Amino acid sequence: MPKRVGVLALQGDFEAHCKALERAGAEAVEVRTAAELEDLDGLVIPGGESTTMLRILRDAELLEPLRQFGQRRPIFGTCAGAILLASEVAHPAQESLGLMEITVERNAYGRQLDSRVVRLAPGEEFARRAGGRELEAVFIRAPIIRNVGPRARIYLSYQGDPVLVGEGRHLAATFHPELTSDPRIHRLFLETL
Repeated sequence: MPKRVGVLALQGDFEAHCKALERAGAEAVEVRTAAELEDLDGLVIPGGESTTMLRILRDAELLEPLRQFGQRRPIFGTCAGAILLASEVAHPAQESLGLMEITVERNAYGRQLDSRVVRLAPGEEFARRAGGRELEAVFIRAPIIRNVGPRARIYLSYQGDPVLVGEGRHLAATFHPELTSDPRIHRLFLETL
């Protein structure tokens, strides 16, 4: 029976995450309310604009339910979702869920014009768990993970900075794996469920 994974559907390319999760073998469910968090095995928080997403989460009274969900179940955050998972956010500082011991700097690679598609060589643990071939990474106004806590595992790096980090059952990517046809990162998340 496939795992039931929610995708926060308030902003960002949540539809692409739903398709990526289905390609990886999960049942994807769009989530817009706290009640829809019930009966999920995990959750994806997609990219978007983290300040706007925070405002929407507050207005929808979803911030605390998400924090509580993350204390019980795995969350995968991409781009703005990674910012929301962090324990510390810089440039500028902002509130977050504080579910991963990472420090994230917003828009650290530059403006929209500085977005890029790159090839990443997998780290040793990523290669062991998900395969050793290179993968494509799409960075769009991407944040940089500036610091990781002692329990974090760095799966992928770009220009010396971590771009895919796992801690406990949570996973944070500063790029958009949902915009490629490679299912390995979504499958890596499904392994935590």
